[in-house]
Amino acid sequence: MDLAPDRLTNDRLAAWDRDAMFHPSTPLGSFARGDTPSRIMSGGKGSEVWDRDGRRFLDAFAGLYCVNVGYGRTEIADAIAEQAHELAYYHAYVGHGTEASITLAHMIKERAPAGMSKVYFGLSGSDANETNIKLTWAYNNLIGRPEKKKIISRHRGYHGSGLMTGSLTGLTLFHKTFDLPLSPILHTAAPYFAHRPDRSMDEEAFSAWCAAELDALIRREGADTIAAFVAEPMLGTGGIVPPPKGYWEAIGPVLKGHDVMLIADEVVTGFGRLGSMFGTDHYGLKPDFITIAKGLTSAYAPLSGSIVSDRVFDVLAEGTDKLGPIGHGWTYSAHPICAAAGVANLKLIDELGLVANAAEVGAHFRTALADAFASHPNVLEVRGEGLIAAVEFADDPETATMFAPERKVGAAIAAALLRRDVIARAMPQGDILGFAPPLCLTKDEADRIVSATAEAVEEVLG
Repeated sequence: MDLAPDRLTNDRLAAWDRDAMFHPSTPLGSFARGDTPSRIMSGGKGSEVWDRDGRRFLDAFAGLYCVNVGYGRTEIADAIAEQAHELAYYHAYVGHGTEASITLAHMIKERAPAGMSKVYFGLSGSDANETNIKLTWAYNNLIGRPEKKKIISRHRGYHGSGLMTGSLTGLTLFHKTFDLPLSPILHTAAPYFAHRPDRSMDEEAFSAWCAAELDALIRREGADTIAAFVAEPMLGTGGIVPPPKGYWEAIGPVLKGHDVMLIADEVVTGFGRLGSMFGTDHYGLKPDFITIAKGLTSAYAPLSGSIVSDRVFDVLAEGTDKLGPIGHGWTYSAHPICAAAGVANLKLIDELGLVANAAEVGAHFRTALADAFASHPNVLEVRGEGLIAAVEFADDPETATMFAPERKVGAAIAAALLRRDVIARAMPQGDILGFAPPLCLTKDEADRIVSATAEAVEEVLG
């Protein structure tokens, strides 16, 4: 493939970019002025991507932890093209379906944990969580509990950028300037062991404390007002934090005791990221809803889903028998082109053994990271599960004292890593370097990431 840059074209595109495009999660003023760099991406293969200048990168974050099967999979591209030629669009309203959407729903249900009934398709994790909130409210209305509407999320959780889903998200970046969070969203403690309030706690004691905090919040608000608890099986954007020992075992009885539903947000963890097909199975959760996106199509096309449990669907179905069709829908729900991408993607995940590879290469990667930073005086923690990991830095790891925010240590290390042609992500609200490479990553590629990261950390922190 010829990667020689066309300088005139690139300069024109860069100018158009600054003039016409509104980028998400971007410092808008500095980008428009040209103070923040523009990078025009043009291709990818496996775990590598390249830009219009011909520069290659090992993508150690799989886009936004979503390109699970890796780049350049012609099987998915061909499936998209074939579907577009056959039937580019038809809606899913009033019982309409397509071969692709019906097949994909069946494939998801086959892979989903026991007790799940139906898949409602959307386009993004944000709209899937909006759907989950609405269906939770509908469920309680239909069984005669109209006051049971509040949703509890966790500090540092990430559940989207909409009005309600941005409110669920427990990160200040997604709240400030937007008048969020909105009622009736509440937040409880994050299961973030490295920043536990009492350094003498072990993991099980901290998990018990988190469960007690949740229980106390439910009791203060009144269990008859609390509809659901929404949580990622492991924290993603909030720091890539696996749950401490005993966390979900402690949380489950609190939810059951107060009859609070569980929405498991598997946008990141679904379809192999943890070395298991789903994080709910990995950690033994019993959800009422599962939110899926990202790995569902490996981001080859936008698609999300809400997997609804048997008990919830039965109530909703009975409700429509009495009240008529459910008043919820998106124009692009179950879009056949996106569904075709999903079918091809799930076949590839199976055929290439990517769930097992995530477990095997992930274990190698995390061990190598831990070994590389075992004695570094500014490394607070190396953590992860499957093929997702993070290195967190601190001014004083012994007391978990963070660097002054203005130093932007995490961002500086990510930039130093990028200079070594490896893409990682500086996670928000801390100096945390996150990794979530494609699930096709090899051990040699994992070693390259670790070596480049060690050099980048040495450059920034010594």
